[in-house]
Amino acid sequence: MSNIQVGYAAMLEQFHPSEAVALSAYAEEHGFSGVMAADHFQPWVPRQGQSSFVWNVLAAVGERTRGDFGPGVTSPSFRWHPAMVAQASATLGAMYPGRHWLGLGSGEALNEHIVGGYWPEAPERINRMFEAVDIINKLFTASLAGKDVKHSGTFFKLESTRLWTMPERAPEILVATAGPVTARRAGRTVDGLITVGAPLEKISGLFTKFDEGAREAGKDPSTMPRVLQLHLSWAATDEEAMASALREWPNGGMRFPKADIRSPFEFEQLAKMVRPEDFDGRLVISSDPDVHRAHIQRFADLGFDKIYLHNVGRNQREWIDVFGRDVLPKLHR
Repeated sequence: MSNIQVGYAAMLEQFHPSEAVALSAYAEEHGFSGVMAADHFQPWVPRQGQSSFVWNVLAAVGERTRGDFGPGVTSPSFRWHPAMVAQASATLGAMYPGRHWLGLGSGEALNEHIVGGYWPEAPERINRMFEAVDIINKLFTASLAGKDVKHSGTFFKLESTRLWTMPERAPEILVATAGPVTARRAGRTVDGLITVGAPLEKISGLFTKFDEGAREAGKDPSTMPRVLQLHLSWAATDEEAMASALREWPNGGMRFPKADIRSPFEFEQLAKMVRPEDFDGRLVISSDPDVHRAHIQRFADLGFDKIYLHNVGRNQREWIDVFGRDVLPKLHR
């Protein structure tokens, strides 16, 4: 058995929600420890073909599995007022005690612009996110104490209220970031960190900043979860693995910021420029399970507590079979 938790990243952008739930249960049966799913309103590219409501899917995952689960990233800033995200998370926490965690991010235009509001630049998006975190923390804390809370800030207002349904312990809040400044603020304000696969030296720098922020707030960073989402492409042959990456996940080969692109059809046009070499250093593409194992192990050695894997192809059950047998048991801390 592996002594690092390796979970399944359920891609609601690629699979019908019923299939995503069934695959999550199948992954758990084969050794995966939990489930992550992102809050998307649209897929990255039209070919992916789906984008179901993450909160409904997570409730079904809670029923069909026994491990941890959470929205890998939801943005509590544009489509959602932070109070609604807090209520959704608290409800899952009450229904499935000790299993649900809440992952928050600053948002992408692909999902958030649909409500027709102004789409700000990155610094404002990050400031909005941390104000939203403040509101969610206030609601969790006050509600557990049986008190109302209110908020009046730069971006949000909250009238005096509380969450009437709460778990005995508030869900852990994790912030998704790939930047050092945000990582330091996250260390000060939330329970843990989520990031995506990147060069190890970059992630090590994020950990350093996160730890600094935690210590500034009087917290012990060694007790705070560090979560990784890792995209990969495995298939029976290297050629099939590369074809899956190009066809199903071309966004993984786009070497530029993507948070301001608004339409899957815009991504589709950009995807025409993606070449196999664009995945170098961003996505391991191989038919050899041991190549993937070695890559995952490097992140485990860096200090991640949980790693959620996403195989970009449609061959999910075959991949789960192979990794459950040949990869997960060989990973260690």
